[in-house]
Amino acid sequence: MKIKPGMVAAITGAGSGIGLALALELARRGCVVALSDIDRDRLEQAAVQVRALGASATTTQLDVADRDAVFAWAADTVNALGGVHMIFNNAGVALTAMAETTQPVDFEWLMGINFWGVVHGTQAFLPRLRATGEGHIVNISSVFGLMAMPTQGAYNASKFAVRGFTEALRMELELEGQMLGATCIHPGGVATNIALSGRVDEGFVRSSGIRAQAHRDLGHSMIQVTTPESAARQIIAGVERNAARVVVGADARFMDWCVRIFGSRYRWLVLKKVRTLPAFAERERRKVKTS
Repeated sequence: MKIKPGMVAAITGAGSGIGLALALELARRGCVVALSDIDRDRLEQAAVQVRALGASATTTQLDVADRDAVFAWAADTVNALGGVHMIFNNAGVALTAMAETTQPVDFEWLMGINFWGVVHGTQAFLPRLRATGEGHIVNISSVFGLMAMPTQGAYNASKFAVRGFTEALRMELELEGQMLGATCIHPGGVATNIALSGRVDEGFVRSSGIRAQAHRDLGHSMIQVTTPESAARQIIAGVERNAARVVVGADARFMDWCVRIFGSRYRWLVLKKVRTLPAFAERERRKVKTS
């Protein structure tokens, strides 16, 4: 789908990171943007930046885990802007926890946003894309939707689920012969605040001996690979060529290659790397001291 001036794009998690970069890039291309985010202040700041580029923007404070709220936002967007051509289901959160001890409340919080938010956005906007006659659904997964990682079991589960949901959706749209597309996005390390604002399970903190903020800081420092602006350009290029999958960043492409080449044996490479990280190195030192 060629993105043209006047098209309407709806974006979740638009207050920062990839969502904000998408809003600004689409604004530069003459699109009208419907912005949503759970953080009201960040949302309004994003709208100011979009309007400074001469583009129109609407803002809605939104928790994507709230199905009724997402459907209301979709209806309001069409009523206010006359239609919609693209939905970017971008909102996401992070959680560091061992699979065995992940707390149900944390698991449900993460799935509500990372997976159900994508489902809600897709189901709310898809009939409205059909009514427009053309459109595209963009669902943000992760490189962790292509490969697993210790301490990321819940996050992996949500992002693998987004991948499966989006790939099935794309095939359904192809069977219908609709002028609609669906693309699954797998970013690697993008310089956003997702790690800093994520949750760290207290059980993992106790077992590793490293405080939660240190885990967040480490995660943040490890993902400063691709800028949000570069990620947004890669995503939009994928939409325009109707790509089924877009792997964003050199690190993500390398990890995708490892999974394709080594199959399930890629875990050996992961384990070799993970054992050098502070949390796991500290766990090993503790085992030695108590043995």
